[in-house]
Amino acid sequence: MLNIKIICVGKIKEISLRELINEYVKRLSKYTKLEIIELDDEKIPQNASSTIEEQIINVESNKIIEKLSKYPNSKIFILDLKGKEYSSEQFAQKINQTQTYGNSTIIFIIGGSLGISQELLNISKDKICFSKMTFPHQLIRLFLIEQIYRAFKILNNETYHK
Repeated sequence: MLNIKIICVGKIKEISLRELINEYVKRLSKYTKLEIIELDDEKIPQNASSTIEEQIINVESNKIIEKLSKYPNSKIFILDLKGKEYSSEQFAQKINQTQTYGNSTIIFIIGGSLGISQELLNISKDKICFSKMTFPHQLIRLFLIEQIYRAFKILNNETYHK
């Protein structure tokens, strides 16, 4: 069975959003083992300078890089505003291709609210953009999990998508 890990910075504080995410994780258990790995975010001081923001980005990105070292040979997708936009069908095919070519673990990375470092961006050529609009990272997590669920429904020719 394919393993999917979502490594993300920050925790979901809103109960209703957490419940929705948990519902999709439960639904996905039929298709894949999905694990959400939450890393602590750094506190951003009021009126932080660009130097302080850069330091925060590097600290959070290094936490992600350290976590990635525990999962060698995994397929890594980074959520990034400069990434490629996919239709739901294309996204499903990306997941299918990944498992077809021998990767048993897919990792999706959602950085902190300030973004991620260039060092982390360089780890994977596969970058996904959900929209050119900016969304809170908590919502992106929900969007990602819903799209993973939709991808499995598409791949199994099950109703949900249409």
